[in-house]
Amino acid sequence: MNDQLDHALDLMRRLPPQQIEKNLGDLIDLVPNLCEDLLSSVDQPLKIARDKSTGKDYLLCDYNRDGDSYRSPWSNAYDPEIEDGTVPSEKLRQMEIDANTAFAQYRDMYYEGGISSVYLWDLDPGHQGFAGVILIKKSGNGSNKIKGCWDSIHVFEVQEKSGGRNAQYKLTSTVMLWLQTTKEASGRMNLGGSLTRQSDKEASVSESNPHIANIGTMVEDMENKIRHTLNEIYFGKTNNMVSGLRSVQSLSETKRQEALKVDLAAALQKRQAKNDSSN
Repeated sequence: MNDQLDHALDLMRRLPPQQIEKNLGDLIDLVPNLCEDLLSSVDQPLKIARDKSTGKDYLLCDYNRDGDSYRSPWSNAYDPEIEDGTVPSEKLRQMEIDANTAFAQYRDMYYEGGISSVYLWDLDPGHQGFAGVILIKKSGNGSNKIKGCWDSIHVFEVQEKSGGRNAQYKLTSTVMLWLQTTKEASGRMNLGGSLTRQSDKEASVSESNPHIANIGTMVEDMENKIRHTLNEIYFGKTNNMVSGLRSVQSLSETKRQEALKVDLAAALQKRQAKNDSSN
């Protein structure tokens, strides 16, 4: 059972992220006994909803879902409305509001737009701390015949220590990225992939160094590392493959360069032979 699930998850990681929902549905049809495990383990592209009371967009995920309803980070209300929906404690709700404001600024600074949502929840009794998720989505507008989307999901847990003066942070980040170009010269090209990385650290907590700042630093560092890795793996490797399969120079230019190499090699050999004879 575990081996079957591992193979299914490995397959999903290798398939295009823009087709995750379709591929996940097809895979569940093939192995229905893995339905719950796959749904809980496979990250899907983030969907957008609008808060009716504030008019602001927010992102949907399992962490703000209760049954068939989703909680808005702006109004703290569920849509469709339900009774006794799970909400954070009063103290944590205030932190959630501040975190949404902070990461909206982070999103605008790094992505120049898009949508972000932060959701926090209390841990089980007996655990000093809380957990949460930070969601960021930026979709391309299709200008210049290029479409694409960036989805990042950062799930974290905070364990407070030493009376709240220190805390242990654990972060699991997943980024899904895809691009599609359509041009007459090259046709349609799809490029995409996803990465999941984990990190943890212990840091001090104070008014000048609150939880939001510590978490924000970890998220910023993680996104920079993932962005660099995606650039190296997907874009760098693809560029190498395309360059190896297709020449960007004309045939006449390639022949001219080859002829120049031959002439240089012959001239060097002739000069070496002349030096040898003179010695």
